[in-house]
Amino acid sequence: MVSLDADGTLRVKITGNQGSGVLSSMVRANGLIVLPHRQGDVAVDDEVQVMMFEGVI
Repeated sequence: MVSLDADGTLRVKITGNQGSGVLSSMVRANGLIVLPHRQGDVAVDDEVQVMMFEGVI
C-alpha cells in the first residue's frame, strides 16, 4: 500500500500475507512495486518504482 507521510514522503508497505493464493492483500493494495527482472532483495528505505492502480483499473 502506498501512503503519504506527514512530511510529504511517499511510503510503501505490504498489505498482509503475500501468498500466491491470498487475494485479500491484493484487494487492499493501491499499487504494485515494479522491480527489474534481475532485482535482488529490497531493503527498508530503498527507493522503488511503483505502478499506481488509480486511473488504470
